[in-house]
Amino acid sequence: MLDQVRQCIRLRHFSLKTEKSYIYYIRDFILFHNKRHPKGMGADEIQSYLSHVAIERRAAASTQTVALIALLLLQ
Repeated sequence: MLDQVRQCIRLRHFSLKTEKSYIYYIRDFILFHNKRHPKGMGADEIQSYLSHVAIERRAAASTQTVALIALLLLQ
């Protein structure tokens, strides 16, 4: 699945740094939800993960946006 995401990112000509960031957040999202496949998750899981990033990790708004965009690539 991550290979498909990488391919999608490369087709859009994103930078390697952006690709690494997106893959990081997608992998972290999966691990946060106990290795569940993203296809079986929805808006509630995305919201809980983004809340975790914002509250527990105290991430900046721009970091939260990067995480959200990465998760939107899974659609």
